[in-house]
Amino acid sequence: MRWKAFGLTLTAALFAAAMQTTPAAAADKLTLVLDWFVNPDHGPIIIAQENGYFADQGLAVEVIAPADPSDPPKLVAAGKADLAVSYQPQLHLQVHEGLPLKRVGTLVATPLNCLLVLRDGPVKSLADLKGRKVGFSVAGVEEAILGAMLKPHGLTFEDIEMVNVNWSLSPALMSRQVDAVIGAYRNFELNQLTIEGLEGRCFYPEEEGVPTYDELIYIANPETMDADVVARFLAATEKATQYIVNHPEASWEIFAGTAKELQDELNAMAWKDTVTRFALRPAALDRGRYARFEAFMVASGLVSEALPVDSLAVEVGAP
Repeated sequence: MRWKAFGLTLTAALFAAAMQTTPAAAADKLTLVLDWFVNPDHGPIIIAQENGYFADQGLAVEVIAPADPSDPPKLVAAGKADLAVSYQPQLHLQVHEGLPLKRVGTLVATPLNCLLVLRDGPVKSLADLKGRKVGFSVAGVEEAILGAMLKPHGLTFEDIEMVNVNWSLSPALMSRQVDAVIGAYRNFELNQLTIEGLEGRCFYPEEEGVPTYDELIYIANPETMDADVVARFLAATEKATQYIVNHPEASWEIFAGTAKELQDELNAMAWKDTVTRFALRPAALDRGRYARFEAFMVASGLVSEALPVDSLAVEVGAP
């Protein structure tokens, strides 16, 4: 019995020594391009990185902020990045334009976009936009969304004046250069007005005739993507979202601690307003949501015919 016990102990010791000398498997590299500079919308990505959830999935994720916000889809389509954060409405247009892109996951599962006005301004209802100026940043989908919001109130684009304010949505509204802005984010621009001592009001597209959609999504090139790597990435961000929901204050401290520029009042307010909007199941695909928005694109005249959902989005299997 002593010899047998000794043999077992020796075997265990040799196994432990072998494990110590065996190099760890190299992590799979993944490049993710954000839609813009790091902000609370990207909470699950940053928390997954900081809490080691990517490493737990055997991933080495490089997170890149783009120099130009229009670049991420192009980089993924060209095979120069594995994933990008983008927007469901824009994905519909990009696929119709021929870019090899598909939604593979969801980051923010509700619209953030809204039509923003000053509460003490002249616009109390959407009908009050008649004869008024509306600022915008990006033509196309935002105009279609605004058009759908105007229709139930008996208005068309002929009843308003569209003003391109570039990316200065809040400044244009605060200076009363325009009476409303479309494309403002309810978790950012609305809070920015509050910080400046003004009270704003949002009219929400999903409450005004526009089918609801995923604001922020992960897109990949289906011809080049590694589905297993993407599935592990989504598993890590799902775990990060669970952590954020369970520990909103602790996760904010972790997030804000990654960069000094995040440690201000606006980002703190935006964090609180965004926590409930993160996709709890980032890999899950709501096919009806994509079909309805594709039909909306056709009805708005932005595309000529509806594509099947499989051309737009895919549900990546579990790792």
